[in-house]
Amino acid sequence: MNPETAESPFIRACRRLPVPHTPVWYMRQAGRSLPEYRAVRADVPMLTACATPDLIVEITMQPVRRYGVDAAIFFSDIVVPLKAIGIDLDIKPGVGPVVAAPVRDAAGAAALRPLEPGDVPYVTEAMRALVKELGPTPLIGFAGAPFTLASYLIEGGPSKNHDHTKAMMYGEPALWHALMERLTDLTVAYLRLQVDAGASAVQLFDSWVGAVAPADYREFVLPYTGRIFAALADLDVPRIHFGVGTGELLGLLGEAGADVVGVDWRVPLDEAARRVGPGKALQGNLDPAILLAPWEAVEGRAADILARGRAAEGHVFNLGHGVLPSTDPAQLARLTDYVHETSAS
Repeated sequence: MNPETAESPFIRACRRLPVPHTPVWYMRQAGRSLPEYRAVRADVPMLTACATPDLIVEITMQPVRRYGVDAAIFFSDIVVPLKAIGIDLDIKPGVGPVVAAPVRDAAGAAALRPLEPGDVPYVTEAMRALVKELGPTPLIGFAGAPFTLASYLIEGGPSKNHDHTKAMMYGEPALWHALMERLTDLTVAYLRLQVDAGASAVQLFDSWVGAVAPADYREFVLPYTGRIFAALADLDVPRIHFGVGTGELLGLLGEAGADVVGVDWRVPLDEAARRVGPGKALQGNLDPAILLAPWEAVEGRAADILARGRAAEGHVFNLGHGVLPSTDPAQLARLTDYVHETSAS
């Protein structure tokens, strides 16, 4: 843990300690809603930007400068480590990650080799530069969780129903578990590398896991997310677990071993605290679409979330998913100030 960030409101809230105000950061705070982001990314493909240290640093810093958020999140994409180990994929504008040869057999799973630090030198270089520039502001590292990475690999890209993914999970469990083992090893290596480079916290994004029923999560997913969080326990950094559509899974997400459970906008935070159980902080959970409404609507919802967040042992204010590209940055600036001022003790 970077000693400069250890007493920051964000780290203290993650550790369920008293804070001077509710800390706030936003998923996808560095992105298309910012004109300065669009300017630097104008002619640069996403995966090129994710492998260019100077660009990573600049884009990561943009929302910190503009909003005064309590944490920065490393600018990257969850498929970066897959690309780094040789998977033929690209991020297509308006579509998302597209895999040239979907993984649907034992040979495809076996081709996923371990990640070495030398595969992602740009990550280490950019993180070290960011830690210096950020000073006392924590840097959050992140990775995609094995289920979500598996879905991209098996489907060949984003999927509404995860047909092929579930068919493998139910119909070829041995192949499923072999694939999840390799993705778990990859994720552990990638997150440990980020902490070694200076990340003060890590978030595991399981964007698509809400497609899974609780019994299936327990059998096919929980052993792997649990192993990831256990493998990071010795690093002494807060571990955050976030998924979308996970209202029915919140108790299981808490079981997986993270210090903080992210909550999307579908479940009120006081109810989420009940479902997750004791010993965890919560992160969330304003609906990103509310930011497209007039300020009065945003203010009312934010006040409600701050009030309900008091039911949690620690609360990090965030959105229930990422900032929408059409969001006015002035709304986020005003919201950040509102959360800080309203929650100040």
